[in-house]
Amino acid sequence: MVSTASLIIMKQRYSPKVAELLALCTRNYASLQRLLTQARRVNGELERFHWHHKTQAITIELALCEQTKYTEVVKLTRHDESTKHLDAPSIDLRLYHDAQLAEVLTGQHFSRFLPVYPYPNASMLQRNEKFQVNLFVTELLGQFQHRDWLLMTIQESRKS
Repeated sequence: MVSTASLIIMKQRYSPKVAELLALCTRNYASLQRLLTQARRVNGELERFHWHHKTQAITIELALCEQTKYTEVVKLTRHDESTKHLDAPSIDLRLYHDAQLAEVLTGQHFSRFLPVYPYPNASMLQRNEKFQVNLFVTELLGQFQHRDWLLMTIQESRKS
């Protein structure tokens, strides 16, 4: 028999933690701005920048897809020589310059992330999938803090 307390817990509705999501988006914006500023200082105002890993055959590409007065859309793509036969994972992010936020717009096979998903669902998404993909970007961009990545110059980028 199910107790009343169990029913109350099961019926509680998930609500997104907006403050935590905004904190991630703020951190992602700062990380992306730092990377783009560094890349533009070295290579000028290009639309595509590449970083390669010192010890692994991995390249990260940041490509400017759209630019307006207050926003930019960049595509973050991870190229791995060992998995050339697979589609390179990529994420589109919108940078809101006035709010200093960077939000994930699309992922590998998703055209848009909802704030909350019902659970369980046929796509096997977490209730807080939007938070999770933004957290993933935070962790990915955090890797750039470990001096294992080198910005490629224009000449190096053209060779690859």
